[in-house]
Amino acid sequence: MSKSYTVARIEKKGIMFEILVDPDRALKYRLGENIPVSKIVVYEEVYKDSRKGSRASEEELRKAFGTTEFLKIAETILKEGTIQVTAEQRRRLIEEKKKSIIDFISKNAVDPRTNLPHPPQRIELAMEEAGVTIDPFQDAKEQALKIIERLRTILPLKIGVIKLQIRLPGDVVGKSYGLIKNMGKIIKEEWRKDGSWVSIVEVPTGLHLDLIDRLTKIAGGRIEVNPLEG
Repeated sequence: MSKSYTVARIEKKGIMFEILVDPDRALKYRLGENIPVSKIVVYEEVYKDSRKGSRASEEELRKAFGTTEFLKIAETILKEGTIQVTAEQRRRLIEEKKKSIIDFISKNAVDPRTNLPHPPQRIELAMEEAGVTIDPFQDAKEQALKIIERLRTILPLKIGVIKLQIRLPGDVVGKSYGLIKNMGKIIKEEWRKDGSWVSIVEVPTGLHLDLIDRLTKIAGGRIEVNPLEG
């Protein structure tokens, strides 16, 4: 495959759909940079197998995406599908993510025996000893929480938590539930008669503002958050 492009793909309705994209721009887009989709794609064509040049039919596109408009389909693939990355891109992403994870743990977790943070080098060595694998695309803070649990068999670690009561409209709970579980622990939840969902959640102190910000964006500002004692 030419170094000038890579493949982004998604499976829908039992069919794999592929588009050819600029590797660096596609990666930046996936990581949150605002780049027009038209500047990312190499060819305005949707394939079922790009290596063989097998194109998807209009009927297949309409059934899978609800449209035959290329840029809308490409946007869906870039946002929801997978993007092939080069070995160098992957190495760089993993190093950057690893650094962010170590930084988060160093700033938000302490040694309960001394109430002092562990030095970054000690955390990195413990991660290597525990055989931690870094996901280059998963949020660094979310990964850090799981990694802390693994490191506790090697390093004594304690992380502070804050308890929040979160109220969301019912129509955004599906999009929010997984995020809340990944960034905190749901202690209690209930559905109210007005259709809203109310939960009590324990969140690491280094994550609660990030969680509130992300939930606010998902809910379009329709959210109530109250800190709780104890």
